[in-house]
Amino acid sequence: MIGKFSQQRDLFESERSFRLLVEGVADYALYMLDPRGIITSWNIGGERIKGYSPGEILGQHFSRFYTETDRANGKPARALGIAREKGRYEEEGWRVRKDGTFFWASVVIDPIYEDGELVGFAKITRDITERRNTQLKLEAMQKQLAESQKFDALGQLTGGVAHDFNNLLMIISGSLHMLKRGPNDAAKVQRAISAIETATKRGAALTNQLLTFARRQSVNPQAIDFAERIAAIREVLDAGVGSSVRLAFDIGPDVWPVKTDASELETALLNLVINARDAMPDGGTVTIGAHNVVLDEAPLAGDFVAIDVTDTGLGIPSDVLDKIFEPFFTTKPIGKGTGLGLSQVHGFAHQAGGTVKVASALGKGTTFTILLPRGEDTPPREAAGGPSFQGSGTVLLVEDNPDVALVSIGLLEQLGYHVRRVADAEAALREIEKNGVDFVFSDIVMPGKMDGLSLAHRLRQIRPGLPILLATGYSDVAAGVRGDFPILRKPYEIHELSEAIAKLPR
Repeated sequence: MIGKFSQQRDLFESERSFRLLVEGVADYALYMLDPRGIITSWNIGGERIKGYSPGEILGQHFSRFYTETDRANGKPARALGIAREKGRYEEEGWRVRKDGTFFWASVVIDPIYEDGELVGFAKITRDITERRNTQLKLEAMQKQLAESQKFDALGQLTGGVAHDFNNLLMIISGSLHMLKRGPNDAAKVQRAISAIETATKRGAALTNQLLTFARRQSVNPQAIDFAERIAAIREVLDAGVGSSVRLAFDIGPDVWPVKTDASELETALLNLVINARDAMPDGGTVTIGAHNVVLDEAPLAGDFVAIDVTDTGLGIPSDVLDKIFEPFFTTKPIGKGTGLGLSQVHGFAHQAGGTVKVASALGKGTTFTILLPRGEDTPPREAAGGPSFQGSGTVLLVEDNPDVALVSIGLLEQLGYHVRRVADAEAALREIEKNGVDFVFSDIVMPGKMDGLSLAHRLRQIRPGLPILLATGYSDVAAGVRGDFPILRKPYEIHELSEAIAKLPR
């Protein structure tokens, strides 16, 4: 009997101690609810946080702590339902004190069962307003820092681009001045023309990088024979590595075609070759290789071609390796790089449905690997001589810029075509109604209610068999063409224009 009394006393003391502990906790509102949500116990933490004394709150429904909006949306009842069904309810949100002020609360509700029957809920509430405000301030500071870094990066970009373009403009303007001075010997004239051509190509490549980064570049994926493409740009790659670096190739005869945009691929390879050259100030070897791989892991699965660009240079430090594909990031001094080269490679590879990887060791060189999806087998190569660069017939040129139109007319006339030019899509439709043409060559971006792509779709409706060639240097809508019409990129050379016309369906 004495033992049983002792046990009851110990149990009473234990419950009393626990009750005193709960009631004395000041930083947490710890209280009980009955199954309906009526408050049945209250502690000093609840009074401190929410402002109610036990006499004011006991017997009241806990929904009075919620905002009017939450009550109207049934949130209190939903919280008890979730706690009952899932065994726990936890959230953060606004709650209301007795004086009507709001605080940000961390809330936990646990169901309490006795002999398998729900007898109520245990509820814990913390006031974490100060912590939330601190977090919001930290996020605001981080956003401000990110914006500052963005402006720094844009400053670096504009400085690098301005430097590069000023150099190109200097070459062009100086060469033109030499040509305009009067009679020159043939060698000087040829050097000036060659310098202008080189500067123009470099300017076009830099603009291409900017457009790719800005996602404003049209993409024209097609099956490309990689070995054939490398042979076509071998001279450009040789110029890119310079005289102190040797360019080697390891491309097997059985390499599959790749499905990608030819111009973007060439730009990416040139960027990687130039980066490799800069990593070898004392000379070395750059090796371009390609081999077939079959991947079976998400997100890449299927047949791919792995294109490697390997150098024997300094290697990339580990703290730099994770940043190399970030836009504007460069380790080169001011005026020596824009930080767009590797970001163009990264954007191109992913836009083509592949990826790019890098492996590097200090003092042992670097290998960049571009993985591109396999394309359908390319058609047989044309016999030597290819399509004739001379054409015949009448072309309707749709171009709003008179200076660009003048150049395009000159190129088309050199190819043997008679040219009629209009400045917008509406004028083009009127011209076609009056006079027949053999094909239409239209810019995509132009003023008026219709752009070049809309014109092309309209012409396909009213003149289904009329060949249409589109041109663009920048266009959001070009991404929507997706093979419906051939696209020629600005700036283009006469052989590119001729080849594009030759491929038009007749």
